[in-house]
Amino acid sequence: MDDYFMDCFDRSPNCSQFQDEYILKETNQKDYGGPMLGIGIYVAAVSLVCSLAMAADAYQGFRQRKLWFPCKFFGLNAASLTLLAVAMKLPVDLSSSMGGKADQLAKLSSTAFMCTIIGNLMPSIGPMDNRDILLNVIAVSILVITIFVNVCIQLKTREISIEAFEAYGISIEHVVVMFFMLLLLVILSFSALAVPISKRILELKYRDMHKTVSTEEPKESNTSREDIFKDVVRKYRLLAETGSPQFVMACSATSSTSGVICLMVAVLLVEAEVRMWLYFQVAPDSSSDYQWSTVLILWIQSFVVIVGTIAPAFRWFTAVSFKCSKKESNNYRNELKVEGYWIQPLAEWKEIPLLPLRIRNRKCRKLIQNAKNLILNFCTRVQVLIVVASKTVCLISVFVARPILSGLDYCKRLQEKVTRNSHKGSDTEPGVELDLNRYVLRLEGEVDLPERILKNISIAVDRSIQKAKRQQPEKLMELLEKSSGFKGIVEFDSDQVRSLHSEEPPNTWSLPVVTLTSIAISLPNIKSHIADSLLCSVNEGLSYARLIDQTLENIEDWINLKDAANFVWVRVELYRKWLDEDLQRIALEGKTYRENLQRLADIAKDYVMVLRDVNRGREHEPLNWPVKVIAANSMYRISQTLLLQHQDNHQSNEELFEQLSVMIADILFACLTNLPGVITRKCFCNAIEKREESVKLAARLLGETEAILNTLQQRELPTLDPNQVAYIDEWRTSIKQNNFAASTALKSCDDKVI
Repeated sequence: MDDYFMDCFDRSPNCSQFQDEYILKETNQKDYGGPMLGIGIYVAAVSLVCSLAMAADAYQGFRQRKLWFPCKFFGLNAASLTLLAVAMKLPVDLSSSMGGKADQLAKLSSTAFMCTIIGNLMPSIGPMDNRDILLNVIAVSILVITIFVNVCIQLKTREISIEAFEAYGISIEHVVVMFFMLLLLVILSFSALAVPISKRILELKYRDMHKTVSTEEPKESNTSREDIFKDVVRKYRLLAETGSPQFVMACSATSSTSGVICLMVAVLLVEAEVRMWLYFQVAPDSSSDYQWSTVLILWIQSFVVIVGTIAPAFRWFTAVSFKCSKKESNNYRNELKVEGYWIQPLAEWKEIPLLPLRIRNRKCRKLIQNAKNLILNFCTRVQVLIVVASKTVCLISVFVARPILSGLDYCKRLQEKVTRNSHKGSDTEPGVELDLNRYVLRLEGEVDLPERILKNISIAVDRSIQKAKRQQPEKLMELLEKSSGFKGIVEFDSDQVRSLHSEEPPNTWSLPVVTLTSIAISLPNIKSHIADSLLCSVNEGLSYARLIDQTLENIEDWINLKDAANFVWVRVELYRKWLDEDLQRIALEGKTYRENLQRLADIAKDYVMVLRDVNRGREHEPLNWPVKVIAANSMYRISQTLLLQHQDNHQSNEELFEQLSVMIADILFACLTNLPGVITRKCFCNAIEKREESVKLAARLLGETEAILNTLQQRELPTLDPNQVAYIDEWRTSIKQNNFAASTALKSCDDKVI
């Protein structure tokens, strides 16, 4: 029984009143402490989610040999900020008494956890636009300042220092970690100022290099087409990766300094935990309302700190290794130079007048203008101080690491020399002979990338292509072998079919293929494995046809046309249904293919005629038709065309199925002549955030379609303007006008670029 209950006998004869108050206090404490265990478990679970996301980023960095560790799974956004707000429950809790060893260490691990998170998130501000950078930095600042203020209150009220200063001795760690947390916030905030200008500089350099790459000719006239494409992909991969805002931010001096700070914070936390463990020689205990969940939070967040330190520490090490690869210079003034893009935003803001402020008093306007200039001047000095200090830290790290890295590099070169002598006459790595350093984008003051980094990027491209070669569309190749010309492009839709409306929507590559496949499945007496084989072949072909449709110049106007093919194909492939009609049931119920074709034509006509009632007044805008109506119009025209072509009814179901397969093969073959242009376009991407993924897609396409590209090179093609070859209707018009035959003048598909 505590002192409060014992003193009740001395304070008043009404002891029962104090006893009731004591019982009420104990009951309220139990009621309050009950949910706190669940809250603690929730905090531990959220911390574990953060650790898994950072571990995934670390794994991807090692796997892809990107030791600057891009933020792919854990970046600065609304979701991560929400998780952080939950994970920071302990250091901002002012209402719970937490005097146990685990409680004190858990608060320290939470603040260390916050430091590690800031260091990890720094590269993720690179791809953001100016508004997102401002909002996210403000959100992080509010969270960090809240943690700082609450911890300071606990230090002042000795909530953290209860028995800790004398017994546990970890108050100094709290102070140091809090200082590092504020320092990391300042570094993050001022580093964000340089992002818009650096992105602008990189964008200009990227477009200049794009002009250079697009006009370059192969060094050797006998270079194969595959090698030419490989070189183009390598060049654009270098442009995309070295020009990535995340890469530039991760390799900056401020990012490497944040890595040093995160490493120091992790060492401080480990030192405090080891010292606590050795001093007491017992496991940490908790005396708070969070009960044993505090220990769980402690170990999970300590694990997060260790895992989260990997990326910032390796970014620092990578930046140091880049510097060490550079020839040693005694001109330290240039090494500590502050480039213009660091302070240019502040200089631009200083020149902006305060026009939006409607203040008539001249003295007030002058006072506000002077205050603004004073604040910006102070921020400029702080920015210069941060950059110089960061470069100083990097320079000191280089002095320490240069002898070690030089020794390791010497041993590595010696080993490579021995290996090269033992394998004389072997082939060299592909792409090494290309001068890759010309295609690296750099900001002012950045060092040249080491040769091994450039070689790794080149080898990564070759590996992507080789991996894609093992995934070539074999079923599609079997289907394309049935094509011997391009008659199917004209035959699938006849001009003799009466239109249901005055205007018809244009054809895309995908929709006729989907419609013809649907008709083929609906034919009677077709074996299931043959129909399934056709579906597999068409599915592989449509993946490329969609990419080609997406590269059309009028993509925004043709959205409904492209959605119609995707809408129908999902149902055809998965459920064997065209819209709501069961194709397998139609195949079983129909006696002849003419009956099934007429049935499909009637169903499609009903869909199209609904347009007159539902969308009255918009029938003359075929590009705006609903996707079902566009699909039904295609089905009606193709079904009627096939009925006109087979009026004699002497052809068998299997023969018609084979004819439809040939039509599909002809259309897909013509469509795939655009692949070289698609690969070229995927290498160049306007959106800076999507460039790397776009180049990766180009490499994958090059590997997957190698056999198709070789076949296209051997096929004779109609003479079409490069602006026409992407459109199926242009093919139809050209073939009709020129009465195309295999012996006419032909043009290689290598000259066809979308």
